[in-house]
Amino acid sequence: MKRNLVIILVVLLLLALCAGGGMWYYNRQDQQLTLYGNVDIRTVNISFRVGGRLQLLNVDEGDAIKAGQTLGELDHAPYQNALMQAQANADTARAKYDLVMAGYRAEEIAQAVAAVNQAQAAYDYAQNFYQRQQGLWQKNVVSANDLENARSARNQTQASLKSAQDKLSQYRAGNRPQEIAEAKATLEQAQAQLAQASLDLHDTTLVAPSDGVLLTRAVEPGSMLSAGSTVLTLSLTKPVWVRAYVDEGNLSEAQPGRGILLYTDGRPDKPYHGKIGFVSPAAEFTPKTVETPDLRTSLVYRLRIIVTDADEALRQGMPVTLKFSNGQPHE
Repeated sequence: MKRNLVIILVVLLLLALCAGGGMWYYNRQDQQLTLYGNVDIRTVNISFRVGGRLQLLNVDEGDAIKAGQTLGELDHAPYQNALMQAQANADTARAKYDLVMAGYRAEEIAQAVAAVNQAQAAYDYAQNFYQRQQGLWQKNVVSANDLENARSARNQTQASLKSAQDKLSQYRAGNRPQEIAEAKATLEQAQAQLAQASLDLHDTTLVAPSDGVLLTRAVEPGSMLSAGSTVLTLSLTKPVWVRAYVDEGNLSEAQPGRGILLYTDGRPDKPYHGKIGFVSPAAEFTPKTVETPDLRTSLVYRLRIIVTDADEALRQGMPVTLKFSNGQPHE
């Protein structure tokens, strides 16, 4: 009798444990994991790539900005002058290169031919005169000094003929490869300077890189700016995400692509929608901005939740509450 009672008690205890475990599992499935985070919106410091005097700003803080919109301008007169100078240098280099490539004109070659003919005639005359003087010297009709003068005149005309022939050969052969290469390099350098001057002039206009809202107007027209100094700060409209943290016990629930509901204090009954886009591969200590009581001293993993239906109500640093069910399927 006692044995049967013990068996009955053991069976009842097992049934109670199974029922408790089932209830715990059921509650666990229905329980929502709640996280806390802050809206994180990227900002861009906008600046001119060149320096100069700020002439105009077309926008003010709080303005909605569209990608490609003109935001401001520098005084472009110095850059226009530099562009004109670069254009003139490029034109000069182009003309010199074309001249070198074209070689010598037919008129110059004809002049060189005429010079050779003239030098040839002078040499022939001097050679004949020297030969006559040599014959007369052998007959003792002229002095040795006269013979030497005739030889010197012959040598001079021979040198002049050689110089004229070399010049004619140069004209007919055209310019040397080294001269052509030098002219080409000079032209390419001038063209590069022209392209840079054109780019500098273009960079005197400040253009919005993307859509957003203007946060800061750091300078005013008339200011002298150096290249790269911040002029405006733009808050990007997209993407908008939330930075949150999850402890290791719930890390398996935070899978990339999983859908999240995001609640703000201003609209507690109308959540935003998002999905987990990034889970940090390394653990870190809980930052002070995390407001979850259970996570203040724990090691956590950083999450980035991309908001898919963000609007202007989501502002930089705004606290949000994130909820999703443990049994919720991944998107």
